[in-house]
Amino acid sequence: MIARSGPGRRLRRRVGPASPARRRARRPARVGAALALALVAVSCAKKGPPSGGPPDLVPPTVVATSPDSGAARVPRVAPLSITFSESMEPRSTESAIALAPRVDVRQLRWKGPTVTVVLAETLRARQSYTLFVGAGARDRHGNALQQGVAVTFSTGDSFPPGTIEGTVRARGFSVAGTYLWCYDQARHEQPDSTARDFDALGVADAEGRFHVIGLPVPGRYRVWAFADLNGNRSFEPAVDILAPAETTFALTSGEPAAAGVDLEVVNPRAPAKLAGAVLDSLGDSLGVVRVVAVSVEDSTRRFVVEPGEGGGFEIPLAAGKWRVQAFRDLNRNRVWEVSEAGSDVQSFTLEPAGEVKDLVFILRRPAAAPGGP
Repeated sequence: MIARSGPGRRLRRRVGPASPARRRARRPARVGAALALALVAVSCAKKGPPSGGPPDLVPPTVVATSPDSGAARVPRVAPLSITFSESMEPRSTESAIALAPRVDVRQLRWKGPTVTVVLAETLRARQSYTLFVGAGARDRHGNALQQGVAVTFSTGDSFPPGTIEGTVRARGFSVAGTYLWCYDQARHEQPDSTARDFDALGVADAEGRFHVIGLPVPGRYRVWAFADLNGNRSFEPAVDILAPAETTFALTSGEPAAAGVDLEVVNPRAPAKLAGAVLDSLGDSLGVVRVVAVSVEDSTRRFVVEPGEGGGFEIPLAAGKWRVQAFRDLNRNRVWEVSEAGSDVQSFTLEPAGEVKDLVFILRRPAAAPGGP
């Protein structure tokens, strides 16, 4: 963004050289003007409306790569480049770019929206590589790449024909940008999350579809779904998700493709959802109708919500066993008492990212209500 100054005020011109005292008096004004222009320039780098238009909220995309995905006979010293749909913020974008199998990057050079990846070593002969850009890459207005992009190419005479494609069904996290690490079972038993030693890589789109290409055949392959929830491209068990497919895929020259793979991945830390409605036919108007959920394992873990219009409610709960009841809280202390109308207590065992819905809790007079949770 370029700051342009508006028309200035008309100044009287003094004839003859200015005195030293007058020149010294002018310096603070000039410094102040320069500082003002610098502040304007800094403000242009912030996310916000460009001059004369609405804010830039459009996420960037990758519009071209060199080499193309699926290319063969790529020279071992070939330059690698990625062109985006707009100018990018260098730091976040550079940290999102990597090559697998791992090759150290010596330098990244920018020319407009195109970045050239200069490698620290020569590519290996007859080797398939995947150049990928993570979703952490951002444009100059702070908009993130909608999903990661993977570009697979080979330095061999032909591009390996093996493919594995399917869908990731994500529970408890956003599926877009989930990586699919593919390992040759003959060489790897478990993935190394820091080495980027996988044999091929795929990236799931917003619908969870993925397509891993460039696998040598014959071969037996295992696929792992990696959800990089903190965006640093390294698996951290306390934050991220790494889940294997239960099937090993055997690819042959006669059948080089495995299609229709259905991979369900659950975030073990995702809360479950309990949803339903409270039926209050008593006609009371005192107090507040509430729904309370109490953990069976730890009674200090309590969640209380007030139903919305029509009595509907939704409670996010951690995995485990819960007792749930609806009641009319007459004294507004958020605890059911025997003198208050309440529903039957219902018990649930919830799984991570699970969902229980269409529940109905019916309020009854105090004498008919059983003990609370």
